[in-house]
Amino acid sequence: MADPEELLPSPKIRIWRYLPILIVLGLAVYLLLPQISTLAQSWSVVHNMAWWAVAFAICAQILSYLSSGFMLRSILEINQKKLSLWKGALITMASFSMGLVAGWVGGIASTYSWIRRENHDGNTAAMAGTLPALLNNGVLVGVSITGTAYLMLVHDLTNTQLIEFGAVLLVLALISVLILTALHYPTTGIRFSVWVTGRWAALRHKPFNPASTIAFVNQFVAAWNSLGKGKWRRPLLGAIANIVFDMLTLYFLFVAAGNNVSIGVLFAGYGLPIILGKMAFLFPGGVGVIEGTMVALYDSLKVPNSISVVVILAYRLFSFWLPTLLGFVAAAFLSGKFFRTKKNRPE
Repeated sequence: MADPEELLPSPKIRIWRYLPILIVLGLAVYLLLPQISTLAQSWSVVHNMAWWAVAFAICAQILSYLSSGFMLRSILEINQKKLSLWKGALITMASFSMGLVAGWVGGIASTYSWIRRENHDGNTAAMAGTLPALLNNGVLVGVSITGTAYLMLVHDLTNTQLIEFGAVLLVLALISVLILTALHYPTTGIRFSVWVTGRWAALRHKPFNPASTIAFVNQFVAAWNSLGKGKWRRPLLGAIANIVFDMLTLYFLFVAAGNNVSIGVLFAGYGLPIILGKMAFLFPGGVGVIEGTMVALYDSLKVPNSISVVVILAYRLFSFWLPTLLGFVAAAFLSGKFFRTKKNRPE
């Protein structure tokens, strides 16, 4: 079988790849312009925020990325490989940023390349590239189902919202069935995956190489099978901690704004917007989708609009914009560009 590293795109940084980030920034400005009047009303909220709670929110977000580092380290320990917690967090942050400009495959390729450079083991690197997204999304689906159940119990879902969110959960359920099918019947999973990716490439008028899809499915199945005999517990704990600390970031920002939301309200407004953002492929990082859906949900849960706008924009600043910018710095560091520049610099 071909080397997966040859099949996946290179994570090397190219100047032109920053163009989508500029587009995202422009899109964010466009989407936020209608909120200017609300932001003006929210100035008093910002002025009176409890900054100790903001500091707690920042610490929670740092712990969220360290939990991702713990997850990566736990995955490597399954194969008796070592990775520091901090380097795992850096790789997670850098891969997320590369995924914004090169697609989710680019994010997986980046993790694969950096992990393989660290321990020279392709199978372990493949596992580190595929499992974190699977575990994180599984936890997010659980949070989304819990939040949707809460919204149904308090009758805060309109018929339109019920149809929309029901459709999202149905799609997630179908994806879960397809994943389980691929795990139990790899041949069927490979055939279906090749068919889907082939049709997707044809729609985009792009060349299609089935070998890369076959290699990815094989790596995915091998990675999952390696988690037998309870080895899945520590990586799953890292994924749960990652999501919990990310939710705590949002919670502490609500506390800072003077609105101590309940756990049910927090779940209801968190899970579904994040899942929708991941499914909105045309909007990198879910820009606009996450913010708009969160504001609408919290508004339906009687959270004042002036508070929710400030809190959600601050949450996205700490959980998306700053980590994205820092992720490009981390990518350059992990790629050795800083060291090469220093080495080639004239004395």
